[in-house]
Amino acid sequence: MDACPRMIYLPDTMINWPWPRTINPHFDDVKVEVDAWFRDFKVLKPESQKAFDKCDFGRLVALSCPNVPREHLWIACGLMDIYFLFDDHADFANEAVMKKMVDIILDALHNPHKMRPEGEFILGEIVRQFWTRTIQSASLSSQRRFLETFAAYLHAVVAEVIDHAQGHKRNIDDYLKLRRYTIGLKPCLFINEMEMDLPDEVFYHPVIMDLSECITDLVLIDNDIISYNKEQAAGCEDHNIVSIVMSELGLDISGAMAWAAQYHTKVQKRYMDGLTKVPSWGPSIDVLVKKYLDLNVMWVRGNHSWHYESPRYFGTKGPEIQKTRLVSLLPKANRKAGASVKPQLPFLSLFNFMFGFGRDIYRRPGGE
Repeated sequence: MDACPRMIYLPDTMINWPWPRTINPHFDDVKVEVDAWFRDFKVLKPESQKAFDKCDFGRLVALSCPNVPREHLWIACGLMDIYFLFDDHADFANEAVMKKMVDIILDALHNPHKMRPEGEFILGEIVRQFWTRTIQSASLSSQRRFLETFAAYLHAVVAEVIDHAQGHKRNIDDYLKLRRYTIGLKPCLFINEMEMDLPDEVFYHPVIMDLSECITDLVLIDNDIISYNKEQAAGCEDHNIVSIVMSELGLDISGAMAWAAQYHTKVQKRYMDGLTKVPSWGPSIDVLVKKYLDLNVMWVRGNHSWHYESPRYFGTKGPEIQKTRLVSLLPKANRKAGASVKPQLPFLSLFNFMFGFGRDIYRRPGGE
């Protein structure tokens, strides 16, 4: 084994994925609107706002939701902003602060017509406005399921913060169980059922649930493969499948990357096999199920494409690296002995390391 490789080979996990890259035609217009809405809160300092803009999270949504209507794309972009703010705070917060943040977010979601108290973290008002707009066009069943999956995501991030504080490193199985929530994809799939009213017996059918888990696993594996280099350099790779596999199976980086790619291939096959097992609930329901599944698969391609189109991980070299599959191993960041570094948390992460984000304290007027 090469203990100190100079280059990392990124496996091409998507070479056999049959759904091609495409982008939502409303992307440019919606991006302008959502960016203006977000800036109105004056959440970030100018330098942090510029760094945030470079990440181009609207493109992630437009690539992953290429066929949703304009209003639903707006909502998906707004949701990305909420993910970012929650994640950015999690990079600095302890368990108690995170739990308070979760309480604020959940209260705003369950009480969207209640004004937020003065002095509260501004994320509460952002969530309130987001959800007030969302419920105007989302079916009641999709709203209920979003509230369930988003709460699960929030609590999973808190669990990860606790893991880090306790120095707890999970095994592969336990890691995947938690990562399926911290990746933040399950709430995003809500966008694809907003205009539907899928019955619970359909949505929670074992075949449909397994297909959704496959989509989640494919996205998280690609995310962890691509993000590993930045995370190991920052010393926050413990919440990454590559690091977990290296530790548990005694593999080097190349071996762990190969393991992750093989797992990705197995999950792709499981997904394709699962499509042949989807039951029929009658013509009116079957057409909705097909549309829902067709929309979900685009998250896999869209997420993968965005990693190379956004400068988040590779700067301007994304297209080149996507072709060569090779990236230089980054040196470890210099840290004082005993210094603690926060791990990658949910779907959006590593802003501070990559772009120099400082901690922005965002509160409603009247706060300290």
